[in-house]
Parts: sequence; structure tokens; C-alpha cells
Amino acid sequence: MQTTELTSQIPQLGLTVHNLWMMVSIMLVFIMHLGFSTLEIGLTRSKNTVNILFKNMMIVAVGLVTYAICGFNLMYPGDFGCIEGVLGFAGFGVGPAADYDPLTYHAVDGIGGTYTYWTDFLFQGMFAATAATIVSGAVAERFRLDSFFIFSILYVGLVYPIVGSWQWGGGWLSSFSIGESAGFHDFAGSTLVHTVGGWAALVAVYLVGPRIGKYVDGKINAIQGHNIPLAAIGVFLLWFGWFGFNGGSVLSADPETTSKVLVTTCMAAAAGALSAVIVSLVLFKSYDLSMGINGILAGLVGITAGADQMGVMDSIWIGIIAGAIVVGAVAFFDRLKLDDPVGALAVHLACGIWGTLAVGIFGAKAGMDQFLVQLIGLAATGATCIISSLVILLPIKALLGLRVSEIEEIEGLDMHEHQMEAYPDFRIDSH
Repeated sequence: MQTTELTSQIPQLGLTVHNLWMMVSIMLVFIMHLGFSTLEIGLTRSKNTVNILFKNMMIVAVGLVTYAICGFNLMYPGDFGCIEGVLGFAGFGVGPAADYDPLTYHAVDGIGGTYTYWTDFLFQGMFAATAATIVSGAVAERFRLDSFFIFSILYVGLVYPIVGSWQWGGGWLSSFSIGESAGFHDFAGSTLVHTVGGWAALVAVYLVGPRIGKYVDGKINAIQGHNIPLAAIGVFLLWFGWFGFNGGSVLSADPETTSKVLVTTCMAAAAGALSAVIVSLVLFKSYDLSMGINGILAGLVGITAGADQMGVMDSIWIGIIAGAIVVGAVAFFDRLKLDDPVGALAVHLACGIWGTLAVGIFGAKAGMDQFLVQLIGLAATGATCIISSLVILLPIKALLGLRVSEIEEIEGLDMHEHQMEAYPDFRIDSH
């Protein structure tokens, strides 16, 4: 009798353990938003600190509410298809189906459910807000607050979940394959989170233009961030949170797979830091802390698409290449006069592209077929995000404007848009 009772409790115990890891992962991903906040304010000027903190705080609020209203059911429409494999919508609001049973909601290999509907929603909602955060850093110090939030609501509420549904929601990309490929693979979002935010950031940076004084008489002028210690704290918080970002994407507490993902994630970050520091030392003859910071993030973004498929040495190579890419990409975007104060384009767009393609080079089904599948997936999501960003931002630019006035930019957004200062007793920068 006791054996029978114990056996009957195993599915519930399994669900509890797996769901607990997923809830811990939610908390870790949530911490990443604090990391983004401190990183961005550290790499920008003190007069815009309140503005950046306000945006990062409200992005989480806007992202979760928008995702609850429509985003989740756009990303995971189930059988509610409007255009087969491309667009589906299961209705406004969130809530499980009438026949919902947590023990079967996400069943794996006969062990029963691994997380509840509510855990699923909150975990995915935390991811959704990240895309807008990427844009926030790239256009920092000169973008109108009202215009930014209108864009964020539309992009996070509509574009991000529709593109995400193509892969994670069972859409056309999840079944797309060529020859011997295993189909498009994006484990935790090198494409579906990082490049989705990166493409939007690219369009926004181009349309809003560079900060005053950044490019003068053909010269690139460095605009020093006001608090590098905060930027360093931010990258450690992000590295810490990435254990939930990638580890939680296993979608269970499976010990072997989760442990492997955490190792590949950590090794890519470490290799990215080493590579970026060495490359920047060779090129610029200095030990550049900001490049080391972006090297860590480059490795993390680069491994995210294939963290579940890579061996330890694969992840190190991915991190090494990502670290080199981020240094080159920062210089490349500067030459194009695309002013990105925090290096978001180099980290999330350039290294997101690299991470997605790396699956076709190092992954379980590495080869030309897999590489082409990854490339086509990138091209499809990139084209969609660029066009969508233009469709959203151009009307906003025409009706409200994207950029603050010259005097607002010179004196700082904190006083003009928030009527407060982060450091009222100090004047850290005068420009």
C-alpha cells in the first residue's frame, strides 16, 4: 500500500521539482533587468541616469502587461491559426484551457508535467521585455520617452511574439529544414530575442541620429560613461542571470542537460572576455574594461542559440570568436556613424547573428545544410523586424518626433523629462 501511494505521488513530486527550477530561472532572468539598468547608466552620462532607470523599470511593467493582454497568445497560439505557421492568435488575456492539468501541461518522456501554465507565462514574459531593453540602451541619451514607449508597446506586444511563434510557438520555422539538417535551432534566443531587439535598435539608432558631439569633422569622439563600477556590476548581474536565461530554457530540471547548459554558457562568457580584452589590447594598446564587459556579453549572446548542443571546447571557440566580433563591430558601427552608447548593436545584433550561425558550424547537425537553415531563419526574422520597426517608428517620427530638443539633450533628460536628478549634490559631467 505504501509503495502504491509513493508511486502515485511521483508525478506530483516531479512536477514540483521541475517547476521549482523554472521559478528560480524566472527570478534569475528578472535580475537581468537590474543588470541592464546598471550597465546602461554606467556607460552613459550622469545627466541621463534617471531617464535610463525609468525606461528600464517601465519596460518590465509594459512588457509583462502587454504580454498578458495579447503577446503570450500570439507567441503560443496553439490551434488558433490565422495564417498557417506564420500568424495565430488564441485570444486576449491569459488563462489555461478548460481541460488544463498541470501534470500533463508540459510532459517530458513520461515523467509528467515539468511546469505549470502560470510558470510558462511568467518565464516567457520575462524574455519579452528583454527585446525592448536592447533598444533602450542603443538609443540612450537622446530618444523621446513617449515615443520610446509607444514603440515598445507595439514591438513587444506584436512583433516579438509573432516572430517568436515561428520557432517556439510551433510555426513554420520550427519545421523548416534542408537536406540532412535538424531544422532551425535557437535554444534560448540568439535570434528570437537578441537579434529581434538588435534589428529594432539598428533602425532606431539610424532614424534618431547620433548624440551631439559624437561625430565632429570626420572624427569619432569618445563620450565617457560616468560610472564604470556600475557597468561592471551590471555585467556580473547579467552573467548571473544568464544561468536562468539559458538554464531555464531547458524547460525542466533535467540534471544532465541543465548542468551542461550552465557549463557551456559560463565558458563562452569567460572566453568572450579573454578574447575581447586581447583583441582590444592589440588594436588599441590598452586594457579596455568596457571591451571586457562587452566581451562577456558577446560570449553569452553567442552561446545562447546552441548552449544545449555544444561541448565545452565548442563553447570556448564560440566565445573567442564572439569576443573578437564585438570589438570589430563596435568600431564598424562607429565608422558608419551609428551611435550606440552601450554597444548593444555589437553585442546583441552582431553576436546574435554569430551565435545563430554557430549552430551550423559547431552544433549536433553541423554542416552546410544546417548552416543554410540557420541563415535563412536569420534572414526571415531580420527582414521582418527591420520592416516592422520602420512601419512603427516612421509614423511616430512624423507625428511626435523621435529625438529630444538640442537644449534637452545638452542639459540632460533627467531634468527635462523627469524634473529630478540622480545625483543632486554632484555635477559629474558638464557636457
